Amino acid sequence: MLVPGPIREWFRCHVLRPVLHALRGGVTPRRMAWSLALGMVVGINPSVGLTTLLVVFVAWVFGLSKFASLIGSHVVAPLHLLLFIPFIDLGVHVFHTGKLPMTRKQIEHLSHHPFRLFHEIWQWEWHALVIWGIVAAVAMPVLALYLRRALIVLLRRNRTLMRSIPPAS
Repeated sequence: MLVPGPIREWFRCHVLRPVLHALRGGVTPRRMAWSLALGMVVGINPSVGLTTLLVVFVAWVFGLSKFASLIGSHVVAPLHLLLFIPFIDLGVHVFHTGKLPMTRKQIEHLSHHPFRLFHEIWQWEWHALVIWGIVAAVAMPVLALYLRRALIVLLRRNRTLMRSIPPAS
């Protein structure tokens, strides 16, 4: 068994059931797939603290399910943390800017120059967002396509998932 029981049950209760409930409530698999894909793509963006607001706003602008987009962004939250530094490093590489300060001496030096620190952080963030935007433009349609197929299969195979009761903890 690849996934431990408690994690599988959490996923079933907090992701699968709400998604199936929304699908059975009238949301089409296509709209749900695009909503989830939007949440997942925005959920890995290299900004700090804006993900939830950004997901809700973009879902609202495009008329997608805000609820499904939030589920998608929260499912990929661990990836957000894992991909933060790689997006910045890739931005540094592509735009040929200074590398992130990783040693204590480098960080202390920048801490004594707040304007330079602010400028460099903004530069790293901007470049990382450009890289993320390119990745998002490619990843979102692909994710939506495969999520739509998976949702259709999920609907067909798990008719009893909505009625199953989680085990008492």
